[in-house]
Amino acid sequence: MNDFSYLHTNCFEITVELSCDKFPHASELPAEWENNRESLLLYMEQVHRGIKGVVRDSDTEQGIANAIISVDGINHDVRTG
Repeated sequence: MNDFSYLHTNCFEITVELSCDKFPHASELPAEWENNRESLLLYMEQVHRGIKGVVRDSDTEQGIANAIISVDGINHDVRTG
């Protein structure tokens, strides 16, 4: 689903896999958190990077739905909501 969502929608989903154990026992979770806490928190901070804002009509100041945003060097356009 991640690839489909990225290619055909504005949604960028991720899957984070920390071990080979799909269903770790609850007693193992505190250790998994401590082993990966700093990396996960730093990754979460990255959502604030990049370009964000509202695409508006210069005359009416209304938002423009379905405006296509292109960035040179990135082969993936994004549409506004």
